[in-house]
Amino acid sequence: MSRSPEMQRSPQADGADAGPAAALAFDGRTRFTYTGFAARVLFGDGSLAALPDEVERLGARRALVLCTPEQREAAERAAAQLGDRAAGIHDRAAMHVPLETAIAARDEAARLGADCCVAVGGGSTVGLGKAIALTSGLPIVAVPSTFAGSEMTAIWGLTEGGVKKTGRDPKVLPRTVIYDPVMLETLPAKIAGPSGMNAIAHCVEALYAVDANPIVSMIAEEGIRALAESLPTVIDTAVTGEQRRAALGLAQYGAWLAGTALNGVSMAIHHKLCHTLGGSFNLGHAETHTVVLPYATAYNREAAPQAMQRIRRALGRFGDGDAATGLQALARALGAPTSLREIGMPADGLDRAADLAVQNPYWNPRPIERDAIRSMLDDAWHGRAPR
Repeated sequence: MSRSPEMQRSPQADGADAGPAAALAFDGRTRFTYTGFAARVLFGDGSLAALPDEVERLGARRALVLCTPEQREAAERAAAQLGDRAAGIHDRAAMHVPLETAIAARDEAARLGADCCVAVGGGSTVGLGKAIALTSGLPIVAVPSTFAGSEMTAIWGLTEGGVKKTGRDPKVLPRTVIYDPVMLETLPAKIAGPSGMNAIAHCVEALYAVDANPIVSMIAEEGIRALAESLPTVIDTAVTGEQRRAALGLAQYGAWLAGTALNGVSMAIHHKLCHTLGGSFNLGHAETHTVVLPYATAYNREAAPQAMQRIRRALGRFGDGDAATGLQALARALGAPTSLREIGMPADGLDRAADLAVQNPYWNPRPIERDAIRSMLDDAWHGRAPR
């Protein structure tokens, strides 16, 4: 049976030892469970050239290339690499994977006789590939062009009637992931910054997850470090050539770790809020994660002090204050949005968002309280300092 966030239980509630999220270093005494997920990863400049061989490794002959309309050019590059193995390009991926979009893509894959999907793009495109795999079992090769990290997870999401539902199923985990910094050379700063903050959010929640373990915590802290170090250079338009390529590679490394961390543990209040806000109000996925992250972190500050120490440490020069203010400082340095108002959240929707957030809540180190969530959302809407 696939694991959904709602099904996770606190170890304390089950009478077991508390998870190791509270430990800065493993002391050999804490009980934990770690499940590894197999995925083949190719990393480095020009690695897209290996795409035909990777499709062949899967025994596939007709690969449907997926993308958003904006990523059509990148998808055409991938299709050109595939040659006769390309069944076609489907450029209808959309944020939050609307159910009708998923159905249309499944129908197109069947019509073309595709036996594999190549997802070229960010979380929306990889999510569409997962929606196809969920019912058809078609294997996915992912070629990320943002820092979403979805390519390393078995988490799928579908939006129907303004409500986003998520779940976990091993069949949607991409079989091969190709990280090629060349594919990100033209990534605009306004996309790169929020995309990187989205990846950091995966790491932050992994550090205080109900089923945190020392392996995932180590991966998560290194992911934050790599992203916090590289993103300011990635969005600096004055940096070009080899220096920019190196920064993109470090950010991709961080995104890889972030996705791996997210796949290894459960989600908490931050992801619940972002799924609620994104699915119900059609807000930009990465932008929503960027805005909410400092506030969700502050919400859990007292309940997960050791996780906060690891976040501060990983943030480097941005971690001089506490974890929450450091995350907001990084977002500001990246020119990313820092309020829900900036990204189109209606003020009259805050009450509904708070109501939805407390329905079927994910486990969280601090109890989910409706009034506290409503207050947090109000701070996030105005862009106040997280408290």
